[in-house]
Amino acid sequence: MCGEPISVAETWSVTELLQAGWSEADLAWETTAEGTAACAAQGDHVGAKDQAGETVRIARASFEPIDPRLGTALANFGLCLDRIDGKGGGERLFSEALAVWRGSGPWIARMDAPRMARSSLFHMRMELAHRATYRARWQIRWREMAEEAKARLADLSAPPGDLGGSAAEALARWRRERPALLNDTRKLMAAAFLLIAPPARKDGET
Repeated sequence: MCGEPISVAETWSVTELLQAGWSEADLAWETTAEGTAACAAQGDHVGAKDQAGETVRIARASFEPIDPRLGTALANFGLCLDRIDGKGGGERLFSEALAVWRGSGPWIARMDAPRMARSSLFHMRMELAHRATYRARWQIRWREMAEEAKARLADLSAPPGDLGGSAAEALARWRRERPALLNDTRKLMAAAFLLIAPPARKDGET
């Protein structure tokens, strides 16, 4: 592991993972993807490559082929490879990563909306009564995250000039916005926010 240890406030037992519907592979992927971003942010591209390679291994062994976490793992691995050898060998990985994200619709459609803790019985009853509407709103948010990731990957044809900068931004966003609970939204956020590719260029930018 490069640099200082990653600061992770949450620790869960295997029992807690299983109760939340998570596996050890889910948590291992998240931790290693965070490690990828941390190493890249510090300019340790070799360390980042090793971490990214491990996320690919975990995703291929434990996740569905349409799981967006596989797409992010492939893209991050390709970015790190390109930064090390400079030969553009990541293009095949970028293409595969984009294909995974583009095919992730059914995976996202099966996601469970997070259940929010409320301060009153009234709010709890309202949430239960309008669960379908509540979930539909989350589906919009989830699709927006997926579209952002796809745009970044579609724009990715060469290693960014400042991989450390985009990785640092990804890591900061993840640590700032990640849900406190183990849920499906956290899985998707990890895939979207720990993608260390730069933001997609806007129209007119070169």
